[in-house]
Amino acid sequence: MRLGERRQKMKPQGKLGKAALARASERLRHSNPVNHFGFVLERAERGRAVFRMPVLELHKQIHRVVHGGVLAMLADTAGGFAAFLAAPVGSRVVTIEMKINFLEAVEHGEIKADARVLRQGRTTSVVDCEITDGNRRLVSKALMTFAIIAPRQDGQNWKGKRKHGPR
Repeated sequence: MRLGERRQKMKPQGKLGKAALARASERLRHSNPVNHFGFVLERAERGRAVFRMPVLELHKQIHRVVHGGVLAMLADTAGGFAAFLAAPVGSRVVTIEMKINFLEAVEHGEIKADARVLRQGRTTSVVDCEITDGNRRLVSKALMTFAIIAPRQDGQNWKGKRKHGPR
């Protein structure tokens, strides 16, 4: 088998079905960054996620601009969600690498993270994320790699407990 034969082609981006949207909504309900920092899902498609965030005082560093760590967390959240939406049902997605450039300072308004899967493989997903401000200025650019962890086949969930009780 050649190297290229093992790769999955990225499915075309498009609307999610009801089951996928319900799965996505449930996932976000338990996300600490989403809940604590006020990230709002604006758009969700297979392999794409767009989040927005109003700039709040809690996001700012000592120079009164959004902290780079907050921008990185927004990019990671959007990127991870895009990878999750492209992964097989039941998979987990975890960040294994991230590179981000901070291009412009943001003092107020709203910022938006638009993450798109560039390459979906069997075990990894590579995602690009652009963060823009309310004036559509590119303020950060991130490239991330996520591990795709397939669902367990032994009837147990991620914590080692049986999914459906004793057999």
